[in-house]
Amino acid sequence: MSETPKPLNKADRNKIIFLTIAIVALLGSNAYLYFKDKHENERYVTANTEKDRLKLEVEKIEVELDKTNAINLSLNDKLIKEQDLARQQIAELKSRLQKGQLTRGELLAAQKQISELKEYVSNYNQEIARLAKENSNLKSERDSLVKSVKTINDKATQLAEENADLNAKVQTGAALKASNIQIQAFKIKRNGKNVEVDHASGAKKLLVTFNVVQNTLAKKDYHNIYLRIFDPAGNLIANQNDMFEAEGQEMQFTQMITISYNDDDTRYEMEWLNPSEFIKGNYAVILYADGYVMGKASVTLK
Repeated sequence: MSETPKPLNKADRNKIIFLTIAIVALLGSNAYLYFKDKHENERYVTANTEKDRLKLEVEKIEVELDKTNAINLSLNDKLIKEQDLARQQIAELKSRLQKGQLTRGELLAAQKQISELKEYVSNYNQEIARLAKENSNLKSERDSLVKSVKTINDKATQLAEENADLNAKVQTGAALKASNIQIQAFKIKRNGKNVEVDHASGAKKLLVTFNVVQNTLAKKDYHNIYLRIFDPAGNLIANQNDMFEAEGQEMQFTQMITISYNDDDTRYEMEWLNPSEFIKGNYAVILYADGYVMGKASVTLK
């Protein structure tokens, strides 16, 4: 026959209950610490992930802000100050995000500041784009005005040239012209009488006579007539101090008279006394009036 177990006394039962409670408490404590450590680790990993994400957001904001510097645009003082403030905030955020571990409050503050910066940079870029568009429109208007001004100036220059050319033609057309130019050589006798000759020896003066062609464009006024005489060697016979202007240059003249032009085909004469001896050969004369050649003729002395 088997023995009947002895019943546990009260003291033993208390010990077993105590040990059971202790084991359960220990297991509960270990479970609490395990789940607490796991939660803390997960929270730490989540915080680091959020910090890295915020770093990336800050870098994106800085890149967006840098894009505005690529636009060749003159910023006003307000925009410059706003950009400087934004860059200062970005630098502060970067510095804070470089810390090893951020509190939940610091992360929330960084998130809020980044959100504000994103909104600012978005508005800032829109303002820059608007100003760039305005500048582009102003540049187009300026280029258009410059082109218009150039066109007007070119047209004015063309008109001025055409006007100058027309004036030159009018002046040329209004200049007096000579016709029927004749040259005679004379010797002067002791009694003062002039005798026409065709030999150089004994000749003392030349007489140039001419008519002025009728010209309705010519001024009915006093006109200076200039005579230039060239000897057979082609030398101009003139006083170096006797000057006039014709065909855009200063010239010496041999003789000058002033006539009153009335558009009536009057015949005029110019007399020139040779201070030297005449030589055999051809003497050429050119008449000028109003800055242009009036006519040419020549005479040959034997």
